[in-house]
Amino acid sequence: MLHARYERAPLPPARPETPPPTSADPPPKARGASGAKQRDPFFDNAKYLTILLVGVGHAWDPLRADSRAAEALYYVVYTFHMPAFILISGYLSRSFTGKPGQLKRLVTGIAVPYLIFEILYTLFMRWADDPERDFSLQKPGFALWFLIALFVWRLTTPFWRTMRWPVPVALAIGVAASVTPDIGEDLNLMRLLQFLPFFVLGLQLRPEHFQLAKRRELRLVAVPVMALTLVFAYWAVPRMSKEWFLHDKAAAEMDVPSWAGAAMYLALFGCALVLTACFLSWVPRRHMWFTVLGGGTLYAYLLHIYPIKLSREFEWYDMDWVDHPLSRVAITLLAVVMMTVLCTTPVQRVFRFAMEPKMTWFFREDPVAKAKEREKEREQPPAGG
Repeated sequence: MLHARYERAPLPPARPETPPPTSADPPPKARGASGAKQRDPFFDNAKYLTILLVGVGHAWDPLRADSRAAEALYYVVYTFHMPAFILISGYLSRSFTGKPGQLKRLVTGIAVPYLIFEILYTLFMRWADDPERDFSLQKPGFALWFLIALFVWRLTTPFWRTMRWPVPVALAIGVAASVTPDIGEDLNLMRLLQFLPFFVLGLQLRPEHFQLAKRRELRLVAVPVMALTLVFAYWAVPRMSKEWFLHDKAAAEMDVPSWAGAAMYLALFGCALVLTACFLSWVPRRHMWFTVLGGGTLYAYLLHIYPIKLSREFEWYDMDWVDHPLSRVAITLLAVVMMTVLCTTPVQRVFRFAMEPKMTWFFREDPVAKAKEREKEREQPPAGG
């Protein structure tokens, strides 16, 4: 989730959209010396909480085989955590128009981190599992598919913004992908296309839509909805596969007819929207202790891959203590702590060279931006003035 003005994290800093002040409105808050607008804590909080769900979901995956309850929780989280992640990405991408500065940040904030971490992931897996593993930049490893998808979605934003019915078109593309077994694994196009409607829907949302999610009535309704969802998921565990929630396979690959695959895709799309609304209704609106961590979601997203893969390759889940129910609670808490630490400022400082490279040597200088910078320098008061 990247904002069009700041594309350094999957879920970027949000900028509040408020109507022009009237005579009855209080004066707007002054900007800082840098001229940056005030960030909306609601979106920073949502970014942090969704990245927690990503880490917890990955930590729960090996627990599913021995616990029906764990698998039910896994189903619920996987129904909405990536859709919510992607929907907010779309909302924060609305101002992307393909300007030179935006394209540069698209490259330095998404494409370059993907290349770096895909190469590192291949080397890591050669050490941990397969010394003969090939370098395949067109086949993203583990969770890296999201960066490719985000790059494509962001690049096509102006196209979706000009369409009359973008969401139905994107949904039709997602349904078509869900019943097309010949898409292949390159660039993980299956996931890119099946998750596309959530990004396009995010592009169409407005601040007033999120105001609806903040209403107390929805927070109250969300409690029984989530409870019923958990009960249904527990019932569904022996009756359906987790592959439906990953959106990386076509219906034929799951041995169901195309009509059933399309129907299941649409049903999960609807469920994802309902649970996303419930989730957003519980996101705090005010500044919290973790609000600042919302700016480090890309760091957590990319770096958590390695401890997660270590736990699986070296069979940490096969230890005796993992079989106890309390151990699953401990693993959940460890995942939360891990993702929280990976969002912090010290971690960002260490890895900024790979995730936020400036790359001024790679791009031509933008004369318009340079002229604006000189104008700002002339407007600044002299030191001591």
